[in-house]
Amino acid sequence: MYELSQDLVRHSAERIFGPRFPQFERLAASFAQSGIERRWSVTPIEWFEEPHGWADRNAVYLKGGEKMFRDAATGALERAGWRADEVDTIVTVSTTGIATPSFEARAAAAMGFRGDVTRVPVFGLGCAGGTAGLGIAADLARARPGTKVLLVVIEACTPSFRSDRLQKADIIATVLFGDGAAAACLSCDAGGGTGPVAIGPAHQHMWPDTLRIMGWEVDDEGLGVVFDRAIPGFATEHFAGAVDGALAAAGLRRADIDRYVCHPGGAKVVMAIESALELGEGTLDAEREVLRDFGNMSAPSVLFVLDRVLASGTTGRMLACALGPGFTAAFVVLDVAA
Repeated sequence: MYELSQDLVRHSAERIFGPRFPQFERLAASFAQSGIERRWSVTPIEWFEEPHGWADRNAVYLKGGEKMFRDAATGALERAGWRADEVDTIVTVSTTGIATPSFEARAAAAMGFRGDVTRVPVFGLGCAGGTAGLGIAADLARARPGTKVLLVVIEACTPSFRSDRLQKADIIATVLFGDGAAAACLSCDAGGGTGPVAIGPAHQHMWPDTLRIMGWEVDDEGLGVVFDRAIPGFATEHFAGAVDGALAAAGLRRADIDRYVCHPGGAKVVMAIESALELGEGTLDAEREVLRDFGNMSAPSVLFVLDRVLASGTTGRMLACALGPGFTAAFVVLDVAA
């Protein structure tokens, strides 16, 4: 992985976009306003200076994604005290490229997974994939008590950098997105018990007529980001209702939640969530820290936030939240023991 400072990315973007995109100087202020200091990429900064097509982009995604899978999965297994050959089910979440066979199969020999491991690749959830994947993995663990489920969430956003379309969305994507992976080990014994983090009900809410808010456009050059400027405003107006619906489905209210664990899609989105949920400004501090240190990694970001919240010693009932293509909100209730 290559560490890219925000200043380095801005200067590179200025060389690439500046001479050809009249609005670049006006949009360049977004680099400083993003709250991002650095992010990580599967490719060095020089890679972005050259044109790339579908095959080249996806080859980078596959190579970088497999390494991220192995690193994240190995770390999670070590923390859980599990061996790879003890894993019964692997849920792999990724939306930033095409991997068939998917990453758990590509990494199986190096990792030492069993030949009869159940593979569950999940595609298309974008930024909501980490939260939704956590809910899927928990449901699978509960469905087969005593089995071990490994969740791995991987996104290599940077290979999809586009300099050919000259759209505002491509500039904002350059400001925000980085690459990353996170993993978690989940199990449930015959009595329903779990570890120090108990994963409760999962819930999703999809709004009608919102397909153009977020997603991918596919053309001969690769994946082109669909990233509507209305996302912060949409979150301010609609997110609280979706949260209330998710909590009601779990028999809870907002007063029952001690900490929201949110995907930091961007500085404006974090502020919009705080406003929508009537949280004090700055409440989502771990979200801003992850955004600062890694940028928006898409699906893994919420798990990075959860890791920081747990490392701070925070306990109680939490709600993991993320917004993604669809346009969809994904939620998972978490109970963290003291």
